[in-house]
Amino acid sequence: MTTYHFIGIKGTGMSALAQILHDSGENVQGSDVEKSFFTQEALEEKNIPIYPFSESNIKENYTVIAGNAFSDDHLEIKEAKRLGVTFYRYHEFLGEWLKQYTSIAVTGAHGKTSTTGLLSHVLSSSFPISYLIGDGTGKGHVDSKYFVFEACEYRRHFLQYEPDYAIMTNIDFDHPDYFTSIDDVFNAFQSMVERVKKGIIACGDDEQLQRIQAKVPVVYYGFAGTNDFQAQNITETDNGTTFDVFVRNTYYESFSIPMYGNHNVLNALAVIAICHYEGISAECMKHLASFGGVKRRFTEKQMESQILIDDYAHHPKEINATIESARKKYPNKSIVAIFQPHTFTRTKTFLQEFADSLSQADHVFLCDIFGSAREESGQLTIHDLQKLIENSSILELSHTEALKEFQDSVLIFMGAGDIQKFQQAYEKVVTMS
Repeated sequence: MTTYHFIGIKGTGMSALAQILHDSGENVQGSDVEKSFFTQEALEEKNIPIYPFSESNIKENYTVIAGNAFSDDHLEIKEAKRLGVTFYRYHEFLGEWLKQYTSIAVTGAHGKTSTTGLLSHVLSSSFPISYLIGDGTGKGHVDSKYFVFEACEYRRHFLQYEPDYAIMTNIDFDHPDYFTSIDDVFNAFQSMVERVKKGIIACGDDEQLQRIQAKVPVVYYGFAGTNDFQAQNITETDNGTTFDVFVRNTYYESFSIPMYGNHNVLNALAVIAICHYEGISAECMKHLASFGGVKRRFTEKQMESQILIDDYAHHPKEINATIESARKKYPNKSIVAIFQPHTFTRTKTFLQEFADSLSQADHVFLCDIFGSAREESGQLTIHDLQKLIENSSILELSHTEALKEFQDSVLIFMGAGDIQKFQQAYEKVVTMS
C-alpha cells in the first residue's frame, strides 16, 4: 500500500485533500514550513504527520502530491523526480480521484467556498458524501455518493477536472498576475463548461455567465424573472434571511439561511437548484437553515461591546458583499473596515475599486500589502491606496489599540494574507486592558 506524501500540506486545498484520503483509509503524511496555519489543526486532530521540508521525506514507494505554489526546483519535488516516484500536482490528482463519484464542481470568481460548504452541509445530512472546501476542510467517506469540491480558475487549474455537474457562481476579473482581461477569464470558464458531463447550474444574473455555450443542460438561478430558479420576497430576520423560491415562475417552497446579504441568497439558490435537479427533497434542502458557516467567511466573535469579524474578502466585490452583510445584520452599529491587500498585482489593478468599496465603511484602517509566494514585491505601497480613501489610517501591528475607540461597533478584518495576526494582536490588547 502506498503512502501519500503532500508537499505543502498546510495549503487550503492540500489540507482538505489530505483529510479526504485519510478518511478513505489511505496512509497520509506531508511536509510544510514551520509557521503555523489555520489549516493544520484538522490535520493534527487526525494525527496526520507534518514534517519540515527535507529530501529524506520522499521514499521510493510513495505517491507524491505537490501544491501548486511550489516550483519544480523545490528540493522535495526534485527528489521525487530523481527517484521516479508517482508524482502529481494537486489539481492533477484531484482530477483523477473524483472520477469514482458523482462529482459536483463549484467554481466562480466569488462565493466558491461558501457555496461548496453550503452544498456539502445539505447533502451530508442525507447521504454519505466526500467534500473538499477551500477553507482547508475535507472529508472522505468510503461509500460516498457525491463528491463536492471547490474548483479554482487560477492558472486554468480547473481544466484538469471532468465533473458530472458544475455550479458557476459568477465570472469576474481577478488574478491579474495571470489573467489578462475579463475575456481571458471568460474563455477559461467556457473551456471548463465543455468538460462538464451532465449539467451546469449557473447564476443567470451574471452577464458573463449568460454568454456560455454548453452541450449539456444549463439551469439558471438568480433574482431576475428570466431565471429557472428565482428568489423572491427576501426578508431579513433576527436569525438570518428568509426567501421564497419559484421554479420556472411557479412557487416551490420557502427557505431560511442563517446569513445576510444577497450574495448568500444566491449561494443558497445554487444549492437548491442542483438538489432539485438531482431529485433531492425540499425537506433535505431545509438543512440550509442549520449551516454553521465555513472558516474565515464572516466568522464572528464578540469582545466587550465590539463585534469582531474575520473574512477572506480580498477583491472589491467581496468587500462590498461583506460590508453589505454586516450592515444588514447590524443596522444600528458603525462599521470599521480593517483591510490587508493581497498581492501587489491585484492591489495595483483594482486600486480605485478597492478605495470605492472600502469607503462604504464608516472608518477604514489599512495594513501593509501582503505579497504572495508568486511575487517578490512591487513599486506600490499601502500609502497609494490610503491617498484614495478619505480619513483612512494605517494600522501597525504593534499599535492595534487604535481600534479600541470604536465601541459598540463592528470591526471587519478582511484579507487573504495574514490579516488574522492583526485581529489576534487586538484581542490581546482588549483582554489585557
